[in-house]
Amino acid sequence: MTQPPSIPFPGPGKPEDKVAFDRAELGVILGLYGRAVAAGEWRDYGMSFLRDVAIFSIFRRSAEHPLYRIEKRPRLRLRQGQYAVIGMDGQVLKRGHDLKTVLAVLDRKLIRAVD
Repeated sequence: MTQPPSIPFPGPGKPEDKVAFDRAELGVILGLYGRAVAAGEWRDYGMSFLRDVAIFSIFRRSAEHPLYRIEKRPRLRLRQGQYAVIGMDGQVLKRGHDLKTVLAVLDRKLIRAVD
């Protein structure tokens, strides 16, 4: 009896299957998130790690659609930049190569909300 050829099955723990934020990127994102929570603007977040994109979603309340999505798409690294901030309506608010520069659009909105 011969065994059938094995078909490679992408297991749930393979890091090469998913895009993720690294520790430094999460530090920058969570720093901004912490300031917004302290200001009372944001309340919840969610993260999704997919094959071609990592998404950090920001919510005012947990049962709503996200106010903002911070996306990392490595395929766009050589074009418009791999980082993007997307608003609730799907409009790209800022896109670029440097995460801190891209997140500045949210930092400015946070400063206006606190004043």
